[in-house]
Amino acid sequence: MMLTIIHAAAEGTLIEGTSRGDGTADTLKANGWRWSRALGSWYIPHSRDREPKIAIINRTAEQLTAAGFVVEISIDYERRAAAVVEADLVDRRNDRAAALAVRADRRHQDATEEAERAARALRRLPEGGEPIKVGHHSEAGHRRAIGKADAAIRRSIDADAAARRAQVRADVAAAATDARYAPITVANRIEKLRADRAGIRRRLDGSSRTLPGGYVEVTAAATGAYAERLERELAATDDQLTYWQEVRAEQVATGAATDHSKDTISVGDQIKYFGAWCTVTRTNPKSATIVDAYGHRGTVPYTHIREHRAGQSGAIS
Repeated sequence: MMLTIIHAAAEGTLIEGTSRGDGTADTLKANGWRWSRALGSWYIPHSRDREPKIAIINRTAEQLTAAGFVVEISIDYERRAAAVVEADLVDRRNDRAAALAVRADRRHQDATEEAERAARALRRLPEGGEPIKVGHHSEAGHRRAIGKADAAIRRSIDADAAARRAQVRADVAAAATDARYAPITVANRIEKLRADRAGIRRRLDGSSRTLPGGYVEVTAAATGAYAERLERELAATDDQLTYWQEVRAEQVATGAATDHSKDTISVGDQIKYFGAWCTVTRTNPKSATIVDAYGHRGTVPYTHIREHRAGQSGAIS
């Protein structure tokens, strides 16, 4: 039986040729693969628009081959542009949000119907909370009515809880894109990408560091396939960094984000940080040391500053 493991940026890592009951499921599960009903295929999680997980791919292929399957591997290392990746992600998140909103509406409708059924079941009980007449011919019917009312109320409660959970998921999905593009989140992502880029560069070029006791640890420059992988990661990181820097520049231009630094903040200035005004006591390369109205001290990254009042002139920025 022929199986093909395929990796491409847009689709991630998939395996073609499997079928229910063919004996591949246990091997795939053991190696971290998951089944997707939407794709109709097994896939490696978090493999879309990333470097292929060669170790998992090779290990899976070896185990499937040992089990009697013929396995081919096809890997496309080309990465999509960051702008294309983000546009695709926004589309998929919008589709997910729309689907969850529809599901939440259905759950709310179900909850309403169950509540109406529960109300009807309660109305069938004797008026005024009449107790069960033990031994009377009405006892059996009365007990059945109470049981049905109890079950209906329980279904109504469960349906309402399901509707609330569905609404929370829909609300979270609807806000996902806004959260991803929040000014502070964008600024933090840029800092992380810069750190990632520096780390990749160190591994490519080699590095050294002095450990406690004076011992110097030297890391040789990457070579061969590892160096090729790092070069691809570096190119992808540079592309992402450029994209998010453009996003932040637009946010600053439109006033959605501030653009403060050590050059614009001085000791004695007032800055607004998550709703509270604080006084700057020191300026650092990437943050300001502050004290709030209660005497609490801390540091605030310049990218987290919401508003600024100069200490002397009272100018606002």
